[in-house]
Order: sequence, then C-alpha cells, then structure tokens
Amino acid sequence: MRLAQCLKRFRVARGRARCATCEIFERVVQPDVVWVTVPEIAERFEVKLSQVHRLIEERSLLASRIDGVVKVPELFLGETEPLRELRGTVLLLLDAGFSEAEAMTWLLEDEPSLGTSPILALRAGRKSEVRRVGQALAF
Repeated sequence: MRLAQCLKRFRVARGRARCATCEIFERVVQPDVVWVTVPEIAERFEVKLSQVHRLIEERSLLASRIDGVVKVPELFLGETEPLRELRGTVLLLLDAGFSEAEAMTWLLEDEPSLGTSPILALRAGRKSEVRRVGQALAF
C-alpha cells in the first residue's frame, strides 16, 4: 500500500492513528536521504546555532532526530536559507492533520499524481500543484 493511501485512510481519524505501513515507509525513505546536522546548516547559512533551531521551531525546516542528533534533509535547504516554498507547504500539511513525521515522509516519498517526490516538485517551481495535492490528501 502506498503511504499516501495509508495517510488518506487515517485522515478520518484526525491523524491520531498510525499504521505499520507508515513506519515501514519512514524506514524506507529516510536511508535514501542526505541528512545535514544543525551545526552544518549554521555553517552553511553563516548563522548561529540558535537561529537554525528557531527555523526548525517556526517550521521553516522540518527536522528528525537520528541516532540522537537533530538532522534535516538536505533537499529542504537552499544555498543560504531554507527552501522558501517549504514553510507554507509544511504549514498546510500540519493544518490538514499530518504529524511532522508524516509531513516529512510525504514530502520525501514519490507521489504518483506529481510524478516525483513533492520536495523535488517544490524545487522545480511547482508549488501550487504540490500544495493542491497535499490539501486533497486531508479529505
């Protein structure tokens, strides 16, 4: 079963339930992703560590704790700042009932209706299309 179908099925439960399929997809998606630590992001953006933590708190970036270290997928980063289209998309997904883990998984996994992963579509300038698909998953 595709993750999108699984998430759509549990959307009725207001995002409170999680199934084994979601856990499997999280494990499948995460190893393929290049992860960057908070200090590496601070160095890349030439900002303080606290500013990177603030970006995560404000949901300009989504982060995951891997082996006890907070990391961010490199695809979420631009040259000197977080990908601009990411924050609005993340907020839309969270408002639609996704958890942060579900939102990150959905952004990184291939989405059949987009023909690619949503994060790659965002990077290609297809923000409206990605948000339309994300919003449709909430219903």
